[in-house]
Amino acid sequence: MSTRRYLAMGFVLAGLVGLAVVVTPVLWAADAPATPVADAPKDKPAEASKDAPAAGPTTGPNGEKLVPADIKLPKALFEGTPKNIKPASTLEKYVDKNRPPFMVPEGTTLLSKGKKVTSSDMEPIIGDLKLITDGDKDGEDSHFVELGFGKQWVQIDLGEPAALYALVVWHYHGEMRVYHDTVIQVADDPDFIENVKTVYNNDYDNSSGLGVGKDLEYCEDYRGRLIDAKGVTGRYVRLYSKGNTSNDQNHYVEVEVYGKPAKAAPAAPAKGAKGAEGAEGTTCTTTNSEKMVALEIGLPHAVMN
Repeated sequence: MSTRRYLAMGFVLAGLVGLAVVVTPVLWAADAPATPVADAPKDKPAEASKDAPAAGPTTGPNGEKLVPADIKLPKALFEGTPKNIKPASTLEKYVDKNRPPFMVPEGTTLLSKGKKVTSSDMEPIIGDLKLITDGDKDGEDSHFVELGFGKQWVQIDLGEPAALYALVVWHYHGEMRVYHDTVIQVADDPDFIENVKTVYNNDYDNSSGLGVGKDLEYCEDYRGRLIDAKGVTGRYVRLYSKGNTSNDQNHYVEVEVYGKPAKAAPAAPAKGAKGAEGAEGTTCTTTNSEKMVALEIGLPHAVMN
């Protein structure tokens, strides 16, 4: 056999051996049991942010249903921490975080929008008093009222007695400021003589003469100051201030009062009114509207001497 044929046969054998080497592990892998594949991890529900404000209780002390107050905030006009405002024991530490939803009895609404506003300064330096209840909380120029220096007040007539649950005050939030002697009172009459109740007072030294306050002063920003009115009743809301850390003037962008109309008290009869003559005789009505009738009293016969 020629050398050329031996070489050809050698190449063929070598090729067969290489094919066996390749095919054998493939066949073995096909017959081997499949390795189980781990299930893909399922998506976990998003965890609440540690900074997310928690909602308050959903039931009030008397069993009434509580819902978040629908308070709309304006855009922020500045960012950062207070500047040129010195820390003090009478000043609340500024926290740049969203406040939690404020819970109020179901049916609570905004009562102050469009209501009449009066003031100790009826001729403001800037703006018109009606801006205080117009619903616009933008703190830019032409959106606020500037009153004179020193102690001043603004007053809102709600039109009827109401149970009040929340008040939000925006003095001025174009820059960080602290307003002094912020006092808020509620009363039944416009002269603040009858049933006067104080719902907020941070006049720590009684420099405004309305009593020593236990509340802290605070830094103004776009969130305004939210005050828990605790259900006090009244028709008129008066807000005092006495200058601020930037100047001696007093400012208001907006004031919002949230509540529910108080249950109507029975009307008292007109003074000197006469009772109505009816089938059962003369009748009248008391302040509680119960019917009054003549009491039948039997008298003895008169004996003439």
